[in-house]
Amino acid sequence: MSVDPGQAFEFFAACPRHVPELLGGELRALGLNVTREHPAGVSFSGPLRDGYLACLASRTASRVLLVLGTVPVDTPEAMYGAIRDLPWEDHLAPEGTLAIDVVGQGPAWLRHSQFAAQKAKDAIVDRFRERSGARPSVDLGSPDVRLNLSFMRQRASLAIDLSGEPLHRRGYRQSGVEAPLKENLAAALLMRCGWPAIAAEGGGFADPMCGSGTLVIEAALMAAEVAPGLLRRRFGFERWRQHRPETWEELRAEALARRRPGAVSPGRFRGYDRDQSAIRAALANSGRCGVGDHIVFERRELAHCPKASEPQGLVLVNPPYGARLEEVASLEPTYALLGTKLMECFPGWEAGVFTGHPPLGRALRLRAYRSHTFFNGPIECRLLRFELQPGTVEPDPETVRRNRLEAARARPGAAMFGNRLRKNLARLEAWAKRADVACFRVYDADMPEYSFAIDLYGNDVRWAYVQEYAAPASVDQDAARGRRDEVLAVLSEILGLPEERIVLRVRRRQKGGDQYEKVGEDAQFHAVREGGYRFLVNFTDYLDTGLFLDHRITRQRVGELAAGRSFLNLFAYTGTATVYAAGAGATASTTVDMSRTYLDWAKRNLALNGLAGPQHGFVQADCLAWLEEQGAAPRRRYGVIFVDPPTLSRSKRMDREFDVQRDHARLLEMTGRLLEPGGVIVFSNNFQKFKLDPAVAQAFEVEDLSRATLPEDFSRNPRIHVCFLLRPRAAGPAS
Repeated sequence: MSVDPGQAFEFFAACPRHVPELLGGELRALGLNVTREHPAGVSFSGPLRDGYLACLASRTASRVLLVLGTVPVDTPEAMYGAIRDLPWEDHLAPEGTLAIDVVGQGPAWLRHSQFAAQKAKDAIVDRFRERSGARPSVDLGSPDVRLNLSFMRQRASLAIDLSGEPLHRRGYRQSGVEAPLKENLAAALLMRCGWPAIAAEGGGFADPMCGSGTLVIEAALMAAEVAPGLLRRRFGFERWRQHRPETWEELRAEALARRRPGAVSPGRFRGYDRDQSAIRAALANSGRCGVGDHIVFERRELAHCPKASEPQGLVLVNPPYGARLEEVASLEPTYALLGTKLMECFPGWEAGVFTGHPPLGRALRLRAYRSHTFFNGPIECRLLRFELQPGTVEPDPETVRRNRLEAARARPGAAMFGNRLRKNLARLEAWAKRADVACFRVYDADMPEYSFAIDLYGNDVRWAYVQEYAAPASVDQDAARGRRDEVLAVLSEILGLPEERIVLRVRRRQKGGDQYEKVGEDAQFHAVREGGYRFLVNFTDYLDTGLFLDHRITRQRVGELAAGRSFLNLFAYTGTATVYAAGAGATASTTVDMSRTYLDWAKRNLALNGLAGPQHGFVQADCLAWLEEQGAAPRRRYGVIFVDPPTLSRSKRMDREFDVQRDHARLLEMTGRLLEPGGVIVFSNNFQKFKLDPAVAQAFEVEDLSRATLPEDFSRNPRIHVCFLLRPRAAGPAS
């Protein structure tokens, strides 16, 4: 059956997210009747010729679908019946092959896309079998007809995929490097940067980090008006029964006649990369693209990028961007160098930098005049656009910071905060000297609008550890940054410390498992003194320093209780309570924590104080699981047990989330089983709304030590922690 040349069809051209606007403009420029732009593509209508033209000439489309209609999907049977009733003999020979792609979210019965594909295939096969006795077969690789079944709640759109393979597979790229850009995304970036207009004016193109050359090749194809479909060997419509070869060949001939290979003049298109294998791939790819003879690909380090000879052009770069925090940090020097070379080598040009980690863009030190969102697969990315003119370069970041702080210093808020900090410092330093305390809190959100905690650490060398409690989303973030600047502007002067010994951290609402998260790699440990002992602290690599200052008196009490007794430290963190117990003469100790890092830290703390020995053991385990393992007949009992759990904890090594308010009664019941006769539990936590479960008071004699263990430097916040001394009642778990 042949198609009437004037017959109108509905088509859908799919594309990546944030590209439909570009695709719609592209199809309109081809003379096609665009009817609607969707989040993931563009609808258009017209004769079959228009569908062919979109396949041949669109640079941004992923697929072109010829829509057959919609089918009900209330039940699998309803869908089956509607598909079986369609005239499939008009599209496919009985002995032909087919494949079915299923996309979208369907009704409740659709648990797996493969089920829907199987049901649709059965409907088509059954129709052929009933009418001719023959049946088509499935060929997922190269079928005669590829169908697309797209679910939209209680309906599904059924279409013939005219593309076959995705349209980004132009046919020239057979060699590649890791994570290359898809060709249609590369074309979209070029369009968004205004490359067609620049190319028409004879501008140059360069990519100094070109990888396998996709951006350069797509730019050359665009300038030479080479339709991307000319490079493909096969399309999905070629074995479709309604295919019109004469129409297709006519379009190909017109496209061949429009090519302007002379537009790719020698040296106008350049790509550089430090990786020789990437350059080899780029050369091979350009050799297959039809206009590659005059594209220059060279192995060059970014630092040796040459200056452009053309007065105008576009430089477009897709530099690497890390998936992990440490990778991102290591890329900042690369981005800084890229920003420098863009200005040095391409003055007067337009520039685009495509990155999957937009904060890295700040390292460029270039002022972007536009930013566009795209998706590279699942990764949300930004295209940053620059005009490489005088004034594009951002001032030196350190200069910007100092100017910002100097302006903040002159504001009334800085003076108010400074006055409060000076008063606190005078009072608390005098107290600390009398009490022989070397590490203490000097400010704790005394002024609510300045929501900071400031701790001083050290003996001969003092450090300031500054925590900013992150403002909620309802608070104006610019105002919050302004208050942070006011604090930082006066800290160094008031504390008498150089800036390099003032560490600022922004503290956000804790999530389960955060207490084990590493956030830096400086590995700088400092020994500080407390209660006659020395402890290692780290200001940069972890969410906390390793020494909770509000538990200073609690640790002293634990040490006093543990003298001459065996000691168990649960949720031990860096083992500071174990040091106090061992130093006071505990006969033995067991220190339990889920983190190997913190257990190693605890061992170092004991060794630093000359307390290491075989009587002090360490166990890496989830404390709840470990307690359950001990069971009703524990292998060892303890005279003193210290329990200081996190408020909320969730780890891959835990079976479930731990919530101190919900779970503490069960925790303490299990802990009590490990007490020797006359033993005690010191139970503490930092949940400010904590209420002791009545079940605990039934099992234990409870002495509230919260006030007694509150240090002077935390007196403004009496709810900073709770602390209880628990003794089993006569009928309790340890009897």
